[in-house]
Amino acid sequence: MSSSKAQTALSKVVEFLREWDQGNKDVRKLLLISFLNENAGKTSPELELEFAQAASLFLARLTAWMRLTYMIGTYLRLQLKAIGVFLSATGNHRYLIEFLEVGGVLTLLEILGQTQIKEEDKAEALNLLQIIASAGRKYKELICESYGVRAIAECLAKSKAEDTQEKANCLLESLAQGNPKYQKQVYKGLIALLPCTSPKAQQLALQTVRIVQEIVKVAHPSIVEPLLNLLRSLHLEVQYEAIELIQDLVHYDVRPALLKGLVALLKPAKEGIQTPKILNAEMTSLPESLPVFVQQAAAAKAIRTLAQAGPALSGELLALGVVPHLLCAVGNQRHADSQRQASLALEWFVRTYPVVEEHVHKAMGDTLFGLFLENPEVLYMKMDEIQADILSSNKVHISGVSEDPE
Repeated sequence: MSSSKAQTALSKVVEFLREWDQGNKDVRKLLLISFLNENAGKTSPELELEFAQAASLFLARLTAWMRLTYMIGTYLRLQLKAIGVFLSATGNHRYLIEFLEVGGVLTLLEILGQTQIKEEDKAEALNLLQIIASAGRKYKELICESYGVRAIAECLAKSKAEDTQEKANCLLESLAQGNPKYQKQVYKGLIALLPCTSPKAQQLALQTVRIVQEIVKVAHPSIVEPLLNLLRSLHLEVQYEAIELIQDLVHYDVRPALLKGLVALLKPAKEGIQTPKILNAEMTSLPESLPVFVQQAAAAKAIRTLAQAGPALSGELLALGVVPHLLCAVGNQRHADSQRQASLALEWFVRTYPVVEEHVHKAMGDTLFGLFLENPEVLYMKMDEIQADILSSNKVHISGVSEDPE
């Protein structure tokens, strides 16, 4: 660059910085919009050329203003987008270090936890954290050392915007990859998300646990209870992801606890079911008992899927008393889907194991068993109260069943 062009560029930058320093928030807003329009997508050398080798002076001012005003949200999204121009620029190492040295990561994480800050601003902060994490292992470790996993997980759980939740979830997944020092921390953070009240957060967490599970190699015992509780969800996408994760986890040490838990759910504890009052049955029984019955149906569905995966799993389920528990669920006339799912699971065991067929035939009687074999999916429609009660209170006991159905 010739000396005259350099002098012109320098004068332009000095004027820009003077206008920034002396301007109020509205003036700065206009300067940010102009900066974004002119510099988005530029490389580090191009930014230095634009700012006469003094781009860091503007980045420092920008970062300082953000740290002073983020609590009140003064054009926060514009500020974050402008910082993103520097952090995402090719050859951005210098800008990245400068941003981190002034506590940039901590500020971004604090933004995630502020209830008064808009969702789109939090999404932009997550974008910057993703850029930082993508810079390498030491940057992922820095985020984790700053209690980032907790802040990001809480943002995912509490956010009302799906875009923000998806960005938080992607960031957690990124922090688990290529980050051996903190991958288990991310894994436990995802498990802690499972009991949250947001179905979208639950769905995303379940999907990411499946990915991270392959990275950490060992399943933590604390995952069993919240995972089984998710089978109560009235959201089918959450149930689907929970059953998919259960299928993955039966290959880990938590397998016995998972199988035992699934079988137990087929016969809900009495305290989990509200007994309808004679004069007000319809109003008192359904709302409080529904999640328990939804869980019962989902457990039956999961058991059927697992049993069909191979004789080893089906043999373990038989040893846990799955057949009498399935018969109990088939007799639950207060929830048709429990009956349907349990009938389908029971059919598989009946057609696979002759000894199971013998016991189920005896428990059902000739007429009901014939209807069961004809079409188990609609058996619940052809069952009377006496038959249902017999199945619900059955005393079937099957012992000594080999894993090999032959």
